[in-house]
Amino acid sequence: MCWSAHERPASDRVVITGLGVFSSIGIGVEDFTTGLREGRSGVSPISVFDTDGFAHANGCEVRDFKPEEWLERWSVDNLGRTSQFAVAAARMAVRDAGLTDAGLHDRRVQVSIGTTDGESQDLDHLAERWVESGPESWDPDVTRRVGAGRLSAAVAWELGLRNAEALTLATACSAGNYAIGMGFDAIRVGDADIALCGGADTMCRKSFTAIYRLGTIAPDFCRPFDKDRQGILNGEGAGVLVLERLDHALARGARIYAEVLGYGLSCDAYHPVQPEQSSIARCMRSALADAGVRPEDVDLISAHGTGTKTNDVTESRAIREVFEEPPRTVSLKSMLGHTMGAASSLGAIACSLAITNGFIPPTINHRETDPECEIDCVPNESVTADLRVVQNNGLAFAGNNAVVVLGRHQPRA
Repeated sequence: MCWSAHERPASDRVVITGLGVFSSIGIGVEDFTTGLREGRSGVSPISVFDTDGFAHANGCEVRDFKPEEWLERWSVDNLGRTSQFAVAAARMAVRDAGLTDAGLHDRRVQVSIGTTDGESQDLDHLAERWVESGPESWDPDVTRRVGAGRLSAAVAWELGLRNAEALTLATACSAGNYAIGMGFDAIRVGDADIALCGGADTMCRKSFTAIYRLGTIAPDFCRPFDKDRQGILNGEGAGVLVLERLDHALARGARIYAEVLGYGLSCDAYHPVQPEQSSIARCMRSALADAGVRPEDVDLISAHGTGTKTNDVTESRAIREVFEEPPRTVSLKSMLGHTMGAASSLGAIACSLAITNGFIPPTINHRETDPECEIDCVPNESVTADLRVVQNNGLAFAGNNAVVVLGRHQPRA
Protein backbone atom coordinates (compact mmCIF):
# COMPACT_ATOMS: atom_id res chain seq x y z
CA MET A 1 0.00 0.00 0.00
CA CYS A 2 1.32 3.42 -0.97
CA TRP A 3 -0.67 5.62 1.39
CA SER A 4 1.59 8.43 2.47
CA ALA A 5 -0.94 10.60 4.32
CA HIS A 6 -0.75 8.68 7.59
CA GLU A 7 3.03 9.18 7.63
CA ARG A 8 2.69 12.97 7.67
CA PRO A 9 2.95 14.74 11.04
CA ALA A 10 -0.41 15.44 12.68
CA SER A 11 0.02 19.16 12.05
CA ASP A 12 -0.02 18.49 8.28
CA ARG A 13 -3.06 16.22 8.24
CA VAL A 14 -6.65 17.39 7.79
CA VAL A 15 -9.63 15.52 9.18
CA ILE A 16 -13.41 15.77 9.10
CA THR A 17 -14.90 16.27 12.56
CA GLY A 18 -18.42 17.57 11.90
CA LEU A 19 -21.19 16.94 9.38
CA GLY A 20 -24.35 18.87 8.58
CA VAL A 21 -26.78 17.36 6.10
CA PHE A 22 -30.21 18.20 4.75
CA SER A 23 -31.43 15.82 2.07
CA SER A 24 -34.53 14.18 0.68
CA ILE A 25 -33.58 10.86 2.32
CA GLY A 26 -32.61 12.16 5.73
CA ILE A 27 -31.79 15.18 7.85
CA GLY A 28 -28.83 14.95 10.19
CA VAL A 29 -26.11 12.32 10.47
CA GLU A 30 -28.19 9.54 11.99
CA ASP A 31 -31.17 9.79 9.66
CA PHE A 32 -28.99 10.28 6.58
CA THR A 33 -26.89 7.23 7.50
CA THR A 34 -30.04 5.14 7.89
CA GLY A 35 -31.35 6.39 4.55
CA LEU A 36 -28.11 5.45 2.82
CA ARG A 37 -27.95 2.03 4.42
CA GLU A 38 -31.60 1.27 3.61
CA GLY A 39 -31.35 2.54 0.04
CA ARG A 40 -34.14 5.02 0.71
CA SER A 41 -35.66 6.88 -2.24
CA GLY A 42 -36.23 10.63 -1.99
CA VAL A 43 -38.49 10.79 -5.06
CA SER A 44 -41.86 12.54 -4.90
CA PRO A 45 -43.95 14.82 -7.14
CA ILE A 46 -42.47 18.33 -7.32
CA SER A 47 -44.38 20.82 -5.17
CA VAL A 48 -42.07 23.83 -4.89
CA PHE A 49 -43.11 25.27 -8.25
CA ASP A 50 -45.98 24.90 -10.70
CA THR A 51 -45.36 21.91 -12.99
CA ASP A 52 -48.33 22.39 -15.31
CA GLY A 53 -47.32 21.73 -18.89
CA PHE A 54 -44.62 19.17 -18.09
CA ALA A 55 -45.37 15.59 -19.04
CA HIS A 56 -43.59 14.35 -15.91
CA ALA A 57 -42.32 16.22 -12.88
CA ASN A 58 -40.82 14.09 -10.13
CA GLY A 59 -37.97 15.34 -7.97
CA CYS A 60 -36.22 14.87 -4.64
CA GLU A 61 -37.38 17.62 -2.27
CA VAL A 62 -36.42 18.12 1.37
CA ARG A 63 -39.85 17.79 2.92
CA ASP A 64 -39.28 18.42 6.62
CA PHE A 65 -36.94 21.40 6.53
CA LYS A 66 -37.64 23.82 9.40
CA PRO A 67 -35.03 26.57 9.13
CA GLU A 68 -36.30 28.42 12.19
CA GLU A 69 -34.99 25.54 14.32
CA TRP A 70 -31.44 26.22 13.11
CA LEU A 71 -31.21 29.99 12.63
CA GLU A 72 -30.23 31.82 15.80
CA ARG A 73 -29.19 35.21 14.40
CA TRP A 74 -30.93 35.33 11.04
CA SER A 75 -34.65 35.76 10.46
CA VAL A 76 -36.05 33.21 8.04
CA ASP A 77 -37.53 36.04 5.96
CA ASN A 78 -34.10 37.57 5.38
CA LEU A 79 -32.64 34.50 3.67
CA GLY A 80 -33.61 32.65 0.53
CA ARG A 81 -34.16 28.90 0.79
CA THR A 82 -30.69 28.01 -0.50
CA SER A 83 -29.02 30.28 2.07
CA GLN A 84 -31.28 28.79 4.73
CA PHE A 85 -30.01 25.34 3.73
CA ALA A 86 -26.38 26.49 3.83
CA VAL A 87 -26.67 28.22 7.20
CA ALA A 88 -28.64 25.37 8.79
CA ALA A 89 -26.17 22.75 7.53
CA ALA A 90 -23.23 24.79 8.81
CA ARG A 91 -24.89 25.24 12.20
CA MET A 92 -25.59 21.49 12.34
CA ALA A 93 -22.00 20.63 11.35
CA VAL A 94 -20.53 22.92 14.01
CA ARG A 95 -22.71 21.36 16.69
CA ASP A 96 -21.84 17.87 15.44
CA ALA A 97 -18.15 18.73 15.73
CA GLY A 98 -18.60 19.73 19.36
CA LEU A 99 -17.68 23.35 18.63
CA THR A 100 -19.40 26.47 19.93
CA ASP A 101 -19.95 29.90 18.43
CA ALA A 102 -17.81 31.43 21.17
CA GLY A 103 -15.03 28.97 20.41
CA LEU A 104 -15.08 29.98 16.74
CA HIS A 105 -15.36 33.75 17.14
CA ASP A 106 -11.67 34.55 16.96
CA ARG A 107 -10.46 31.46 15.14
CA ARG A 108 -9.31 31.76 11.54
CA VAL A 109 -12.19 30.15 9.68
CA GLN A 110 -12.68 29.64 5.98
CA VAL A 111 -16.29 29.31 4.83
CA SER A 112 -16.53 27.90 1.30
CA ILE A 113 -19.96 27.02 -0.07
CA GLY A 114 -20.60 25.73 -3.59
CA THR A 115 -23.76 26.18 -5.60
CA THR A 116 -25.22 25.87 -9.09
CA ASP A 117 -28.35 28.01 -8.88
CA GLY A 118 -27.89 30.13 -5.76
CA GLU A 119 -31.22 31.79 -4.97
CA SER A 120 -32.78 31.09 -8.38
CA GLN A 121 -35.99 30.01 -6.68
CA ASP A 122 -36.40 33.61 -5.48
CA LEU A 123 -35.67 34.84 -9.00
CA ASP A 124 -38.33 32.46 -10.33
CA HIS A 125 -40.86 33.97 -7.93
CA LEU A 126 -39.88 37.55 -8.80
CA ALA A 127 -40.26 36.80 -12.50
CA GLU A 128 -43.69 35.25 -11.94
CA ARG A 129 -44.89 38.33 -10.03
CA TRP A 130 -43.55 40.64 -12.72
CA VAL A 131 -45.44 38.73 -15.42
CA GLU A 132 -48.65 38.69 -13.38
CA SER A 133 -48.63 42.22 -11.91
CA GLY A 134 -45.94 44.27 -13.60
CA PRO A 135 -43.12 46.35 -12.07
CA GLU A 136 -45.14 47.35 -9.00
CA SER A 137 -44.90 43.76 -7.78
CA TRP A 138 -41.10 43.97 -7.44
CA ASP A 139 -40.04 43.15 -3.88
CA PRO A 140 -36.80 44.91 -2.85
CA ASP A 141 -36.47 42.74 0.26
CA VAL A 142 -36.35 39.60 -1.88
CA THR A 143 -34.04 41.31 -4.37
CA ARG A 144 -31.49 42.02 -1.65
CA ARG A 145 -31.18 38.35 -0.70
CA VAL A 146 -30.64 36.79 -4.15
CA GLY A 147 -26.89 37.39 -4.47
CA ALA A 148 -25.05 34.06 -4.50
CA GLY A 149 -22.37 35.46 -2.18
CA ARG A 150 -25.01 35.46 0.54
CA LEU A 151 -24.62 31.70 0.96
CA SER A 152 -21.19 31.86 2.59
CA ALA A 153 -21.51 35.35 4.09
CA ALA A 154 -24.72 34.30 5.84
CA VAL A 155 -22.91 31.35 7.43
CA ALA A 156 -20.16 33.62 8.75
CA TRP A 157 -22.67 36.09 10.20
CA GLU A 158 -24.86 33.38 11.71
CA LEU A 159 -21.89 31.95 13.61
CA GLY A 160 -20.54 35.35 14.63
CA LEU A 161 -17.19 34.77 12.96
CA ARG A 162 -14.75 37.66 13.37
CA ASN A 163 -11.80 36.36 11.37
CA ALA A 164 -13.33 34.55 8.44
CA GLU A 165 -12.86 34.27 4.71
CA ALA A 166 -16.24 33.65 3.05
CA LEU A 167 -16.23 32.22 -0.48
CA THR A 168 -19.10 31.12 -2.69
CA LEU A 169 -18.10 28.85 -5.58
CA ALA A 170 -20.31 28.53 -8.66
CA THR A 171 -18.67 25.57 -10.37
CA ALA A 172 -22.05 23.89 -10.78
CA CYS A 173 -22.37 20.19 -10.03
CA SER A 174 -18.81 19.78 -8.71
CA ALA A 175 -18.91 22.90 -6.53
CA GLY A 176 -19.11 20.98 -3.25
CA ASN A 177 -15.86 19.16 -3.99
CA TYR A 178 -14.25 22.44 -5.08
CA ALA A 179 -15.25 23.90 -1.70
CA ILE A 180 -13.78 20.93 0.18
CA GLY A 181 -10.55 21.26 -1.80
CA MET A 182 -10.32 24.96 -0.94
CA GLY A 183 -10.90 24.27 2.74
CA PHE A 184 -8.34 21.47 2.70
CA ASP A 185 -5.73 23.76 1.13
CA ALA A 186 -6.47 26.62 3.53
CA ILE A 187 -5.81 24.38 6.52
CA ARG A 188 -2.80 22.49 5.25
CA VAL A 189 -0.95 25.67 4.21
CA GLY A 190 -1.80 27.38 7.51
CA ASP A 191 -4.27 30.02 6.27
CA ALA A 192 -7.14 28.72 8.42
CA ASP A 193 -7.67 26.78 11.64
CA ILE A 194 -11.15 25.56 10.74
CA ALA A 195 -12.92 25.18 7.41
CA LEU A 196 -16.67 24.98 6.95
CA CYS A 197 -17.09 23.71 3.41
CA GLY A 198 -19.78 22.14 1.29
CA GLY A 199 -22.61 23.02 -1.03
CA ALA A 200 -26.28 23.98 -1.17
CA ASP A 201 -28.99 24.25 -3.79
CA THR A 202 -32.76 24.47 -4.00
CA MET A 203 -35.18 23.06 -6.54
CA CYS A 204 -36.06 25.78 -9.03
CA ARG A 205 -38.05 26.05 -12.23
CA LYS A 206 -35.08 27.44 -14.19
CA SER A 207 -32.86 24.38 -13.88
CA PHE A 208 -35.70 21.90 -14.14
CA THR A 209 -36.96 23.50 -17.35
CA ALA A 210 -33.48 23.67 -18.90
CA ILE A 211 -32.77 20.01 -18.20
CA TYR A 212 -36.27 19.02 -19.29
CA ARG A 213 -35.77 20.78 -22.64
CA LEU A 214 -32.53 18.83 -23.08
CA GLY A 215 -34.60 15.66 -22.83
CA THR A 216 -32.70 14.35 -19.82
CA ILE A 217 -35.31 14.43 -17.04
CA ALA A 218 -36.29 10.88 -16.07
CA PRO A 219 -40.05 10.25 -16.09
CA ASP A 220 -40.10 8.29 -12.84
CA PHE A 221 -36.80 7.33 -11.18
CA CYS A 222 -33.10 7.96 -11.71
CA ARG A 223 -31.38 4.70 -12.76
CA PRO A 224 -27.63 5.30 -13.00
CA PHE A 225 -25.65 2.70 -14.96
CA ASP A 226 -28.84 0.83 -15.88
CA LYS A 227 -29.30 -0.07 -19.55
CA ASP A 228 -32.78 1.52 -19.48
CA ARG A 229 -31.78 4.73 -17.72
CA GLN A 230 -33.60 7.84 -18.94
CA GLY A 231 -31.93 10.73 -17.18
CA ILE A 232 -31.73 12.70 -13.96
CA LEU A 233 -34.17 13.92 -11.35
CA ASN A 234 -33.66 17.33 -9.80
CA GLY A 235 -33.00 17.34 -6.09
CA GLU A 236 -32.15 19.82 -3.36
CA GLY A 237 -30.42 20.07 -0.03
CA ALA A 238 -27.13 20.97 1.59
CA GLY A 239 -24.06 19.32 3.01
CA VAL A 240 -21.41 21.08 5.10
CA LEU A 241 -18.28 19.50 6.58
CA VAL A 242 -16.04 20.77 9.39
CA LEU A 243 -12.37 20.35 8.53
CA GLU A 244 -9.51 20.93 10.95
CA ARG A 245 -5.92 19.90 11.53
CA LEU A 246 -5.49 16.47 13.03
CA ASP A 247 -3.43 17.69 15.98
CA HIS A 248 -6.16 20.21 16.90
CA ALA A 249 -8.84 17.53 16.63
CA LEU A 250 -6.87 15.12 18.81
CA ALA A 251 -6.11 17.80 21.38
CA ARG A 252 -9.78 18.57 21.94
CA GLY A 253 -10.87 14.91 21.79
CA ALA A 254 -12.98 15.35 18.68
CA ARG A 255 -14.66 12.48 16.88
CA ILE A 256 -12.99 11.92 13.50
CA TYR A 257 -15.18 10.69 10.66
CA ALA A 258 -12.48 10.50 8.00
CA GLU A 259 -9.29 12.11 6.78
CA VAL A 260 -9.06 14.27 3.67
CA LEU A 261 -6.16 12.75 1.79
CA GLY A 262 -6.14 14.90 -1.34
CA TYR A 263 -8.09 16.24 -4.28
CA GLY A 264 -7.77 16.96 -7.98
CA LEU A 265 -9.31 19.45 -10.41
CA SER A 266 -9.61 19.68 -14.17
CA CYS A 267 -11.46 22.03 -16.50
CA ASP A 268 -11.55 21.08 -20.16
CA ALA A 269 -14.33 23.35 -21.52
CA TYR A 270 -14.95 20.56 -24.03
CA HIS A 271 -18.75 20.89 -24.19
CA PRO A 272 -21.46 22.58 -22.09
CA VAL A 273 -23.10 19.31 -21.03
CA GLN A 274 -21.14 16.42 -22.58
CA PRO A 275 -18.33 15.06 -20.35
CA GLU A 276 -14.86 14.38 -21.75
CA GLN A 277 -13.26 11.07 -20.77
CA SER A 278 -9.59 12.03 -20.75
CA SER A 279 -10.26 15.09 -18.58
CA ILE A 280 -12.15 13.01 -16.02
CA ALA A 281 -9.34 10.46 -15.97
CA ARG A 282 -6.76 13.23 -15.56
CA CYS A 283 -8.71 14.65 -12.64
CA MET A 284 -8.86 11.29 -10.88
CA ARG A 285 -5.13 10.70 -11.37
CA SER A 286 -4.41 14.16 -9.99
CA ALA A 287 -6.49 13.47 -6.88
CA LEU A 288 -4.83 10.11 -6.26
CA ALA A 289 -1.38 11.64 -6.69
CA ASP A 290 -2.19 14.47 -4.26
CA ALA A 291 -3.42 11.89 -1.75
CA GLY A 292 -0.38 9.63 -2.18
CA VAL A 293 -2.71 6.76 -3.07
CA ARG A 294 -2.44 4.17 -5.83
CA PRO A 295 -5.55 3.14 -7.79
CA GLU A 296 -5.46 -0.33 -6.24
CA ASP A 297 -5.71 1.24 -2.77
CA VAL A 298 -9.19 2.69 -3.44
CA ASP A 299 -12.00 0.57 -1.99
CA LEU A 300 -15.01 2.52 -3.28
CA ILE A 301 -15.90 5.26 -5.76
CA SER A 302 -18.89 7.50 -5.22
CA ALA A 303 -19.51 8.35 -8.87
CA HIS A 304 -21.08 11.46 -10.30
CA GLY A 305 -23.52 8.97 -11.85
CA THR A 306 -26.28 11.22 -13.19
CA GLY A 307 -28.27 8.51 -14.94
CA THR A 308 -27.92 10.11 -18.38
CA LYS A 309 -26.83 8.03 -21.35
CA THR A 310 -23.64 10.00 -21.97
CA ASN A 311 -22.41 10.68 -18.44
CA ASP A 312 -22.59 7.14 -17.13
CA VAL A 313 -20.75 5.57 -20.07
CA THR A 314 -18.08 8.30 -20.19
CA GLU A 315 -17.47 8.23 -16.43
CA SER A 316 -17.33 4.42 -16.38
CA ARG A 317 -14.78 4.39 -19.19
CA ALA A 318 -12.68 7.04 -17.45
CA ILE A 319 -12.71 4.94 -14.29
CA ARG A 320 -11.57 1.88 -16.23
CA GLU A 321 -8.85 4.00 -17.83
CA VAL A 322 -7.42 4.80 -14.38
CA PHE A 323 -8.27 1.60 -12.48
CA GLU A 324 -7.15 -1.73 -13.91
CA GLU A 325 -9.66 -3.41 -11.58
CA PRO A 326 -12.28 -0.77 -10.74
CA PRO A 327 -13.53 -0.80 -7.15
CA ARG A 328 -17.24 -0.89 -6.49
CA THR A 329 -18.76 2.29 -7.89
CA VAL A 330 -22.10 3.66 -6.69
CA SER A 331 -24.35 6.59 -7.55
CA LEU A 332 -26.10 8.36 -4.69
CA LYS A 333 -28.21 10.28 -7.23
CA SER A 334 -30.36 7.17 -7.52
CA MET A 335 -31.57 8.07 -4.01
CA LEU A 336 -30.99 11.83 -3.68
CA GLY A 337 -31.59 13.02 -7.21
CA HIS A 338 -29.18 15.57 -8.62
CA THR A 339 -28.73 18.15 -5.88
CA MET A 340 -26.57 20.31 -8.15
CA GLY A 341 -24.05 22.34 -6.12
CA ALA A 342 -24.74 20.19 -3.05
CA ALA A 343 -24.18 16.90 -4.88
CA SER A 344 -20.49 16.28 -4.26
CA SER A 345 -20.59 17.63 -0.70
CA LEU A 346 -23.42 15.23 0.12
CA GLY A 347 -21.32 12.58 -1.62
CA ALA A 348 -18.34 13.41 0.61
CA ILE A 349 -20.54 13.16 3.69
CA ALA A 350 -21.89 9.80 2.51
CA CYS A 351 -18.32 8.59 1.92
CA SER A 352 -17.30 9.69 5.42
CA LEU A 353 -20.24 7.85 6.95
CA ALA A 354 -19.55 4.76 4.85
CA ILE A 355 -15.96 4.71 6.14
CA THR A 356 -17.06 5.27 9.73
CA ASN A 357 -19.88 2.73 9.71
CA GLY A 358 -18.35 0.09 7.44
CA PHE A 359 -20.86 -0.18 4.62
CA ILE A 360 -21.37 0.71 0.95
CA PRO A 361 -24.64 2.42 0.05
CA PRO A 362 -26.43 0.97 -2.98
CA THR A 363 -27.34 2.27 -6.40
CA ILE A 364 -31.11 1.82 -6.23
CA ASN A 365 -33.78 1.48 -8.95
CA HIS A 366 -31.38 -0.87 -10.71
CA ARG A 367 -32.53 -3.67 -13.01
CA GLU A 368 -29.75 -4.51 -15.48
CA THR A 369 -26.33 -2.91 -15.82
CA ASP A 370 -25.56 -1.32 -19.17
CA PRO A 371 -22.85 -3.46 -20.84
CA GLU A 372 -21.04 -0.21 -21.70
CA CYS A 373 -20.78 0.61 -17.97
CA GLU A 374 -18.41 -2.13 -16.85
CA ILE A 375 -18.60 -1.60 -13.10
CA ASP A 376 -20.14 -3.15 -9.99
CA CYS A 377 -22.65 -0.48 -8.95
CA VAL A 378 -23.83 -2.36 -5.81
CA PRO A 379 -27.41 -2.67 -7.04
CA ASN A 380 -30.36 -1.99 -4.73
CA GLU A 381 -28.98 -3.19 -1.38
CA SER A 382 -26.14 -1.87 0.74
CA VAL A 383 -23.28 -4.19 1.64
CA THR A 384 -20.96 -4.41 4.63
CA ALA A 385 -17.42 -3.36 3.76
CA ASP A 386 -14.12 -2.49 5.42
CA LEU A 387 -13.31 0.80 3.71
CA ARG A 388 -9.91 2.45 3.99
CA VAL A 389 -9.83 4.79 1.00
CA VAL A 390 -12.85 6.22 -0.83
CA GLN A 391 -12.95 8.46 -3.89
CA ASN A 392 -15.75 11.02 -4.43
CA ASN A 393 -16.31 12.24 -8.01
CA GLY A 394 -17.89 15.55 -9.00
CA LEU A 395 -18.30 16.32 -12.71
CA ALA A 396 -19.90 19.58 -13.81
CA PHE A 397 -21.07 21.53 -16.82
CA ALA A 398 -18.34 22.59 -19.26
CA GLY A 399 -15.92 20.06 -17.83
CA ASN A 400 -15.46 21.53 -14.33
CA ASN A 401 -14.34 18.33 -12.62
CA ALA A 402 -13.33 17.84 -8.99
CA VAL A 403 -12.40 14.61 -7.22
CA VAL A 404 -11.80 14.28 -3.47
CA VAL A 405 -10.08 11.30 -1.82
CA LEU A 406 -10.98 10.42 1.77
CA GLY A 407 -9.41 7.85 4.05
CA ARG A 408 -10.09 6.14 7.33
CA HIS A 409 -8.19 7.93 10.07
CA GLN A 410 -5.06 6.00 11.06
CA PRO A 411 -2.63 7.07 13.76
CA ARG A 412 0.84 7.87 12.53
CA ALA A 413 3.00 4.76 12.18
